Amino acid sequence: MERINQGDYARAGKEIVAEDADLQVSVLTLDAGQAVPWHFHSEITDSFVCLEGELIVETRAPRGEHQLMPGQRCAVGPKIAHHVHGRDGAACKFLLVQGVGTYDYIPVGG
Repeated sequence: MERINQGDYARAGKEIVAEDADLQVSVLTLDAGQAVPWHFHSEITDSFVCLEGELIVETRAPRGEHQLMPGQRCAVGPKIAHHVHGRDGAACKFLLVQGVGTYDYIPVGG
């Protein structure tokens, strides 16, 4: 399996807090107006834990919206497109736990 590529998008910060051959744990910070673009993973699950602000994790097929306050968490499985941002475009900070695998972006209009 290959190490995931988290893509090239604007974010206020990314700190890797733990990493080994099978797992990466990062703290991502999004400033107001920033977001993780729509994408999916072919083989891995993303697990999110909100640290600051209100985190929104949207999914397609199935369509859904997870609204996370600090301390709350959710997971998005393989092949489920998702998009991550702060409520109403506000800043947020979250813990992201990922295994290794293939990572693919879905175009904005896709």
